[in-house]
Parts: sequence; C-alpha cells; structure tokens
Amino acid sequence: MAQRKRQLVSDELTEAALQLLALNGFDAVTIDEIAAAAGVSKRTFFRYFASKEDVVVQFLADMGTGMHEQLAARPTDERPSAALRHAVWVAMASCADHSDHSNRALRVVQLILRTPALHARFLERQAQWRDDLAAELARRHGLDSGTDLYPRLAAGMALTAFDAVLHRWSGSDGAEDPAQLIDQAFAVIAPALDATGA
Repeated sequence: MAQRKRQLVSDELTEAALQLLALNGFDAVTIDEIAAAAGVSKRTFFRYFASKEDVVVQFLADMGTGMHEQLAARPTDERPSAALRHAVWVAMASCADHSDHSNRALRVVQLILRTPALHARFLERQAQWRDDLAAELARRHGLDSGTDLYPRLAAGMALTAFDAVLHRWSGSDGAEDPAQLIDQAFAVIAPALDATGA
C-alpha cells in the first residue's frame, strides 16, 4: 500500500513537472511551482527527485526500460531488424496516437532536444540503453557482447534511427507520422541489422 502511494505521488510529480516544463521552458519553471502543481510540498518533491533534470531523466529511464523489455519479449527466431524496430516503436508509439498524450510527448521531446542540460542527460541515457540492448542482442544470438562487434553496432544503429526519428518528428512539430518515419529509418538499416553472421 505504501509502495502504491509512493508511485502515485511520483507519477503526479512527474506529470506536473513535464507539463509545466514543456509549456514554460526548463529554465522558467521552479521546483516550488512543480510541487504546487502536484499538490505537495517542496520537501516532498525532494523525497522523490533531486532536481528538475531528474524528473525528465526518470521519464527517459522508463522509455529505455520499455525498449529493453520489448526486445527481450520478441520471438528469438524473428529477424533482428523486426525485433529492434518493434522495440524502438514501442518507445515512439505514444507519439503517434494524435491525442493530448501525443501533444505532451511532443512538448517533452522538444524540451529535451532544445535544452542542452537535458539533451546531455538524454545522450547519457541512450548510452545505457545501447549497452542493455547490446546485451540482449548478444543473448538472443549466442554472441559475446565483449568480443563480438555485432550486438553493440546493431543496438547503436537502432538507437541512431530512434534519435533521427525523434529529431525529424519534433522538428516538424508533430506533423510527420512517427510510424512512417520509423519504417523509413529501419528500411535503411535493416540489411545491416539482419547480417548477424550468426
């Protein structure tokens, strides 16, 4: 019960922070404003997050965990390009549903890409995602992620495609369809992804 309450407070803080940050810009929003919007004290905010950046980083961490879980859940005989495309698509899917959630996702992505401190944290997170995806690819293909080049290269290509799609989608103010962009990106890299040599 206590864990559920903690999760609810964390979710409310995250939602309030992302909305305020996306609407007003990263530098313009204070922690006091985030706490007030979530209906909690500043002290409560600091029980959950060390900074404004940490709220966004948690959002990104959840995104990366989702990618890894999706890849791990794919059939092992599936082509690597299809499995990775699916894993990346899950992280992008909320951007394609043409709802308020999609609009918020667009504002958060734009906030991350346009705020140097957040973009740096995003790139740090992507490095962790690459390692996690590479380990999963190595496991799936019976490779050694320490000595075989394929797992790290394939994970890096998939995340480069993800990054390119995010930039293109956010640069179009959400006008371009993320699903079509993902399809285009993976059409380019699929031959290399499927050349596992395994």
